[in-house]
Amino acid sequence: MTRLFLLLCLLSALAVPLAHAEKADKQKPIEIDADRIHVDDRQKVHVFEGNVLMKQGTLEIRGDRVVVTQDEQGFKTGVATAQGGRLATFKQKRDNSNEWVTGEAERLEYDARTNKIKLIGRARATSGQDEVRGAYIEYDQNTDQYYVTTAGGASSAPSGRVRAVIQPKDDGGQ
Repeated sequence: MTRLFLLLCLLSALAVPLAHAEKADKQKPIEIDADRIHVDDRQKVHVFEGNVLMKQGTLEIRGDRVVVTQDEQGFKTGVATAQGGRLATFKQKRDNSNEWVTGEAERLEYDARTNKIKLIGRARATSGQDEVRGAYIEYDQNTDQYYVTTAGGASSAPSGRVRAVIQPKDDGGQ
């Protein structure tokens, strides 16, 4: 039972509340489907491999490999990757809205210590109808700020540059 509890605590590191994500998700059980799992309780490392799907409420993370680690202070990091040209993905419903936040990249990283998520390699993130693309996207949950660049990898934008599409907001007809 202790291992299962630790596993669920570690996996919650991937439950990323992007852009005011559904708050109730944190209270939902975590479900993981994978072809293989390797648990190292001493090193506090859990590795899921083979068509991994992690769900918690409205949050879904998909990848070929998901690695969750915990440091000595109890902070967790999660890394989801894909192989064969595919991309690791996530999606989560925004709180008090019908909009979804989605993202995809060759590598998704979440750091609970800094409350940042990084999308690395052919990165794309959407919030509702707004979209940003680049080689690297970093989202700071503390400040609700994005940083996007083409440095360090291939951009997902057709031009190879950073690209943002921001839809006009409905002002109620005014």
